[in-house]
Amino acid sequence: MLPKTIAIALDNYLRQWSLVPAAEPFLTPTSCLQPVSYRGQPAMLKIAMCEEERRGNAVMAWWNGSGAAARILARCDDAVVMERAESAGSLADLARTGRDDDAMRIACAVLGRLHAHTAPDQPPVVSLHDWFAPLTNPSWPRGNILWLAALVAKKLLSAPALDPVVLHGDMHHGNILHFGTQGWLAIDPKGLVGDRVFDYANLLCNPSRRIAVDRFHERIGTLVEAARLDRHRLLQWTLAWSCLSALWMMEDGLAPETPLAIAALAATELGLL
Repeated sequence: MLPKTIAIALDNYLRQWSLVPAAEPFLTPTSCLQPVSYRGQPAMLKIAMCEEERRGNAVMAWWNGSGAAARILARCDDAVVMERAESAGSLADLARTGRDDDAMRIACAVLGRLHAHTAPDQPPVVSLHDWFAPLTNPSWPRGNILWLAALVAKKLLSAPALDPVVLHGDMHHGNILHFGTQGWLAIDPKGLVGDRVFDYANLLCNPSRRIAVDRFHERIGTLVEAARLDRHRLLQWTLAWSCLSALWMMEDGLAPETPLAIAALAATELGLL
């Protein structure tokens, strides 16, 4: 059962855009989604329920036409109608069936096109400095992995950003879907801005602990080669991001074994452990 305010908003948007429901609506912690048909085309109605999702909708609209993100077909206030991927294929499927290198290279190609996109009226975005505040502001016990990560993050954030771009902010295997003849496209950005290398770190924590840990070194090499990244900087962002991710998971009552394992691997490669 949808909350009354969301149900009313959903009905209003369905009427406003003459959308035909294709399946039952469902809720995530941050949005309401309704598979629909829009002018005969498979689409997804997404109603943002927090500022982060509103910002992501704005970034998706700004990326429209970049060739690397799902197209926005209609937009108003808190809602967007975007293309819906009908294929069940995902980068996670590739990784889990022995094609992990292919999945990583596809993600690099998508990110490269997103980062290269330029257009007037850049959407509202959050700086990496603000994004990492939960990690960098507290005082962690000396020698703790969070302490190490905070030191590295502060160093990265204090220097001028290299290649500052509009970032996806949550690039993992489930946020790149196959859209038939259009190929692989991104969905669900967070809307950040900063060093492009940051956007590759989350790929190293996904799609599963086994793959992420067992193939860590090979994946670092793949990303460095495919996206032309500085290896040391990638390891630094990986340590910082994985610990921020672990911190958020702990706050949500979840076990952060995977990001902490990746953080330890990155810290070891950096000579910090």
